Amino acid sequence: MQVSEETHGSVLVITASGRIDSNTAGELEAVLPGRVETNPATVMDLGDVAYVSSAGLRVLLKGAKIAKSTGNKLVLCGLDPSVQEVFDISGFTSIFAIEPDVEKALIAAA
Repeated sequence: MQVSEETHGSVLVITASGRIDSNTAGELEAVLPGRVETNPATVMDLGDVAYVSSAGLRVLLKGAKIAKSTGNKLVLCGLDPSVQEVFDISGFTSIFAIEPDVEKALIAAA
């Protein structure tokens, strides 16, 4: 998995690609919680992520909890149908703001 970051106005966009599983979730955990805590608005672009395991879900949930506790926003976007299914089954769809693409996520996060 690879993680990159860029800023669009006042919104930080974190882009992940590859698989977020027990072998790679640590890479995301090294970035996401801290960025969500310090940025008022963060978009997590999962458009190039084909698989998310329970370890990946745990990292995303940690980010959501930090966003809620700090009053910051975390918006996910670009979920692949198989990743969307994991979110639906696990109930995470109701926890996160999820948009179809970065453009809509930037609007939702602003």
